[in-house]
Amino acid sequence: MAPRPRFSSVPHHALAALRQRPAVATAVFATGLLAATAVVNRQLARKAERENPPMGRFIHVHGVRLHYVERGEGRPLVLLHGNGTMIQDLQSSNLIDLAAERFRVIAFDRPGFGHSARPRGRIWGPNEQADLFKEALDKMDIDRTVVLGHSWAASIAAAMALRHRASVEALVLASGYYFPTYRPDLAAPSIPAIPVLGDVISNTISPILARLMWPGLMRKLFGPKPVPEKFAAFPVEMALRPSQLHASAEEAAMMVPMAVAASKTYSEITVPTVILAGEDDRLIDVEQSVRLHRVIRNSRLRRIAGAGHMIQQTEAAILMAAIDEAASISAGGGSDPRDVMTTNG
Repeated sequence: MAPRPRFSSVPHHALAALRQRPAVATAVFATGLLAATAVVNRQLARKAERENPPMGRFIHVHGVRLHYVERGEGRPLVLLHGNGTMIQDLQSSNLIDLAAERFRVIAFDRPGFGHSARPRGRIWGPNEQADLFKEALDKMDIDRTVVLGHSWAASIAAAMALRHRASVEALVLASGYYFPTYRPDLAAPSIPAIPVLGDVISNTISPILARLMWPGLMRKLFGPKPVPEKFAAFPVEMALRPSQLHASAEEAAMMVPMAVAASKTYSEITVPTVILAGEDDRLIDVEQSVRLHRVIRNSRLRRIAGAGHMIQQTEAAILMAAIDEAASISAGGGSDPRDVMTTNG
């Protein structure tokens, strides 16, 4: 009779040891689960990138690979998307196509979003991104441009006008956050930005939670209006990649501190500026824009009744009118009287 195969007793001893130490067993199980989750999230991110290849071209600036889309001819117009989104937000809104009928439109994926890189070990605040885009525009031989920034990027647009005054001829600032306020709602979204721990969370838990929270977040951002059908073209899975969630967390963590620093400089903005905000914005109070209008001497304020935060999506025509307005004031070489207008969205 053939001898029975002998199995190593090590797995048995290890299992016995884990049974005697439930805390260790739990830690081992949790570590394994997190590792498996990270692998799945990485695969989903690669799949999203394959299914949503770059729409435009790349330019390298100081070691940063920036993705951008260029459309149309005429006076240059730079479009900068908000936190957590990418070029497809501006594309699906039809704003790029509308603007390209009269302008040379350059829409960037900001660092860490879409297909643009976000090198570690650097601070990517409004000033740093303003300098980066200025260098990119120099490489494109663009001397002066109208700049539109939505939400978080409104601060970048303002920084460009302050730091590179000769390069910015007019500003359009939409749904921006400009002055520091008490924002406890930013605490949880900022956690993935914590060194080391944040990387673990971004690669494991954050994509799962983000998928669960996405519908509710969209209702908050678009409300009181419904999410428009055209937004279905936005690649959600690209926004849920660990790398992009980490970039979003960094910008959420910077939101109040950057407002503290920048709020002291807005009065120095001299270029024609059109400020827009939804009256019913559930993310950033319309009073932020009202207050900015009081500070920037050469500015106009457009309050959009019935609109929320995502006015580039729900009110693209009004945003386009604001671009034309800012460009017209700049071309006229002067500043028309300051005014406030409430527009029905």
